[in-house]
Amino acid sequence: MSWLPQLGPPPSRWGPRESAGSTACELAVQLGRGVSSACAAAWAMGRRARARRLQPQAEGAEDDAEGGRKRDQAGWEGGYPEIIKENKLFEHYYQELKIVPEGEWDQFMDALREPLPATLRITGYKSHAKEILHCLKNRYFKELEDLEVDGQKVEVPQPLSWYPEELAWHTNLSRKILRKSPLLAKFHQFLVSETECGNISRQEAVSMIPPLLLNVEPHHKILDMCAAPGSKTTQLIEMLHADMSVPFPEGFVIANDVDNKRCYLLVHQAKRLSSPCIMVVNHDASSIPRLTVDVDGRKEILFYDRILCDVPCSGDGTMRKNIDVWKKWTTLNSLQLHGLQLRIATRGAEQLAEGGRMVYSTCSLNPVEDEAVIAALLEKSDGALELADVSAELPGLKWMPGVSEWKVMTRDGQWFAGWDEVPQGRHTQIRPTMFPPKDLEKLQAMHLERCLRILPHHQNTGGFFVAVLVKKASMPWNKRQPKVQSKSSEPRKATASSSVGATERNPGDRSELDGDSEVAQCTENTESKEKKDGVCGPPPSKKMKLFGFKEDPFVFIPEDDPLFPPIEKFYALDPSFPRMNLLTRTTEGKKRQLYMVSKELRNVLLNNSEKMKVINTGIKVWCRNNSGEEFDCAFRLAQEGIYTLYPFINSRIITVSMEDVKTLLTQENPFFRKLSSEAYSQVKDLAKGSVVLKYEPDSTNPDALQCPIVLCGWRGKASIRTFVPKNERLHYLRMMGLEVLGEKKKDGVILNNESLDSPEQPENDEGAEQTAQEASISDGITGCDPAAAEPSR
Repeated sequence: MSWLPQLGPPPSRWGPRESAGSTACELAVQLGRGVSSACAAAWAMGRRARARRLQPQAEGAEDDAEGGRKRDQAGWEGGYPEIIKENKLFEHYYQELKIVPEGEWDQFMDALREPLPATLRITGYKSHAKEILHCLKNRYFKELEDLEVDGQKVEVPQPLSWYPEELAWHTNLSRKILRKSPLLAKFHQFLVSETECGNISRQEAVSMIPPLLLNVEPHHKILDMCAAPGSKTTQLIEMLHADMSVPFPEGFVIANDVDNKRCYLLVHQAKRLSSPCIMVVNHDASSIPRLTVDVDGRKEILFYDRILCDVPCSGDGTMRKNIDVWKKWTTLNSLQLHGLQLRIATRGAEQLAEGGRMVYSTCSLNPVEDEAVIAALLEKSDGALELADVSAELPGLKWMPGVSEWKVMTRDGQWFAGWDEVPQGRHTQIRPTMFPPKDLEKLQAMHLERCLRILPHHQNTGGFFVAVLVKKASMPWNKRQPKVQSKSSEPRKATASSSVGATERNPGDRSELDGDSEVAQCTENTESKEKKDGVCGPPPSKKMKLFGFKEDPFVFIPEDDPLFPPIEKFYALDPSFPRMNLLTRTTEGKKRQLYMVSKELRNVLLNNSEKMKVINTGIKVWCRNNSGEEFDCAFRLAQEGIYTLYPFINSRIITVSMEDVKTLLTQENPFFRKLSSEAYSQVKDLAKGSVVLKYEPDSTNPDALQCPIVLCGWRGKASIRTFVPKNERLHYLRMMGLEVLGEKKKDGVILNNESLDSPEQPENDEGAEQTAQEASISDGITGCDPAAAEPSR
């Protein structure tokens, strides 16, 4: 035991557990208990735990109360410390850069400390959007007049002056007040339900600007490079479908995001608009592959007419809603992101068609992320790109012109006015492209003042930056546009031409070379096999590492597939129906769902499945019945794709009145005799199976609903029912003047402000069996809980 006296207190670098254990071991040895050190430690710690449990309960309660008081005094709320909205470095940085007009600094900082007002945008296609706007203005907004919540007067929402057709509104109501105030329950339920339907988007005001400045037309091919969570993407889809009478616009949107999980959020957002012209892909935007399409039997590289480049940024323009930025903000964030932002913008410019328009945007106010990226891109483009003057395109929007002078500051407050001032040790952190060009003539020719910077205090918004670029010619390292040989070309010739093209381009631009080499590597056999089978699976692991979930393949229905003729006959499909655009997501077993894409997206899918990871595309148009063999057609219509499919259907269409629609949407299985005589005469002689229910507005009755409605239904033995998701039902009922509250229900009938007859017991026919197939219907509209429909935030 000669080593015992050498034992001392545990070293300070040890944690509390190690200290307690060591002390216990020492005590055990010194007491001569003959117990191992580990057991002694456990014994000592267990004894203390038992002693704590034996303390009187009242004493514990008193301690808890005292602890709670201390937390309250320390400014804790809900377990989180209150964040002080101050950052001296932030103030010092932006005061020095002078991006805020003289005399407005206090208003600028006061605005940043105020909560961001709630804004909403009415989405969907134009006729429906106008009805929602009419409903909002004449019903919900009027109820908010002279209303006070917690002593605060509720301001009636006002339209954003610069957004076209009054389709965007803002209010001083915060999300917290909207959720918790009983006086606003009706308005809140409306917002939640319409958001789930995709008819309203709760989107920040400034984020609505980039899609507007793209000037999208229905024939444009659009790339959204950093699309999640998808509010801007939905705007682009709406613009493609400006004309509701055209089910398949010539254009499409390819929405990309690098984060696999956020891609599924993007899918959820896009699905609400039920468009066959959207494809969600998962790639790093800075190296997104160059795609090819088939044009008259030859392969051509796909260039986009419009590109939205809303890049990742430090987000200091979002301080009003992301209050964590106050304590986390440093200039290091901008310095680290600048290179990525420039690479993404460069890759976008490479894939832009000549004459096309690209919008670069950030929610940052920092010139290093804004003007510096634009200046570097313009300089390397050598005249191929130019900034467009969009000052007159959004009248009513207040903005500050871009700056031409700025400095770079490190996180410890050290300033550099030019690259020549940066010491060697800082060259990895600070790059030459972060500074304004030294050549004043070249700087002046860039017209950086055409950039738009939105400051929070000017129109009570967040901070934002937008620049609109137009492509005048090919990028200098790609003067000879890369071409892909047609199928008839010999492989040797194709290889030779592609290698020549690679040597002629700038060897320093890796992303351009990588994209083109992928095109050249597509072998003839693979392409012909894909076209023959119509199977577009995920890219093989040798060519691309798969992250996240493994996606099912996209399998186009062959022309000779026996599955289609019964569908064509049952619904009397028009000869112009594009059957080649139908696809499934399985190569084995029965096809449960049929999806549809536009002709242009089919072209993209078939020619690029080797190099592109597609997360989702197409809309569901038909679902297999549970017992489909008993009917003339094994597939019923799906509500998701009915507006796309309806123009091609010539049979099984029932024209209904507004009263019929109310009956169908508020009763589970109404008998035929509940319908109007006109509807009854149409439905009584139809065979059992899926039907289309069409409402045409009556222009002579201005009080009636003035937008067309198309619903999917099922004709049973003696009753009829609709297959419509619950929030979509609520939407149509509201548009017809019925307010539905989830808690008011009785015997399967929704109670509303107009009395409707109670339904009779629905018959047990084949139509009722379809309920299980529609997940959204299984909940039942009668049990609609607005809280359950609350979108995740």
